[in-house]
Amino acid sequence: MLERRILIDADACPRQALAIAQLLSEEKNWRCLTFASLNHQLQGDNHIVVDAGPQAVDMKLANETRAGDIVVTQDIGLAALVMGKKALPLTPHGLIFDPERIAFHLEERNEKARFRRGGGRTRGPAARTREDDQRFANSLRELMEKEIYL
Repeated sequence: MLERRILIDADACPRQALAIAQLLSEEKNWRCLTFASLNHQLQGDNHIVVDAGPQAVDMKLANETRAGDIVVTQDIGLAALVMGKKALPLTPHGLIFDPERIAFHLEERNEKARFRRGGGRTRGPAARTREDDQRFANSLRELMEKEIYL
């Protein structure tokens, strides 16, 4: 049986979500890997440093992903990519990406980008709350407890 892993796009992952993932991975004996560009100050045996180029972290993480991995990312495009490899993506806010809804999320992202290119402004993310931490922990635990036969 393959080693169970959590892969984290650490470039934009809130510290609290990262801490929760690391704690749960230790608790359940999973390997927790973080990926970030060299511009970030993360270190450790399970941290992969990637060039600072655009999409470099996403491409490295996607290439390292295998079926059954849990991937923590806010990037909808990356979520769709790893879903194609039979990985389980979720956001640091606890949203588990669903194969039936990923096309909707991609279209929504494209519409917002088109609006911004036209001079419009969209709201940034809301401040992180304890509820976000709890939702993330619950969703991550749910995915870790799924029976996946690799």
